[in-house]
Amino acid sequence: MKIWTSEHIFNHPWETVTKAAMQKYPNPMNPSVIGVDVLDRGIDKHGRLHSKRLLSTEWGLPSIVKSITFTNMVSVDEKLTYKPHPEDPEKTVLTQEAIISVKGVSLSSYLEGVMASSISTNAGKGREAMEWVIRRLNAEIEELAATARGTMRTPMAAAVTEK
Repeated sequence: MKIWTSEHIFNHPWETVTKAAMQKYPNPMNPSVIGVDVLDRGIDKHGRLHSKRLLSTEWGLPSIVKSITFTNMVSVDEKLTYKPHPEDPEKTVLTQEAIISVKGVSLSSYLEGVMASSISTNAGKGREAMEWVIRRLNAEIEELAATARGTMRTPMAAAVTEK
């Protein structure tokens, strides 16, 4: 078993980041995620939202894993926690943890290390995806506000401002 952890600070309020997290997939940065199922979602006695989601992926295990058909012996359990930044309400702290297990092979420690490295790379892509979703959400809000004011942008203006 290998444990991988990471912490990242988003320069957006918690409400914005959590909305984006619920709409993260599909996105162009993580094309390997092909499906998301919500297994359980609820609020605990402290008012915290807990959501268990199962992500179906096709993210290219190392060729050695594929060649000796260990795909049924690989498990990754990932936990993401979003909290308001303790000192700045305009920021959000993301803590990530992944527990990687490869069972039944003598190369399990090596394979877990390779997978941890891959998860680290993909975590960066995941943060990019969150920023992409946040930009998309902000553009939708801006568009709704413009519609409400009766000043809808022209398609050409929208294309220029949404780089």
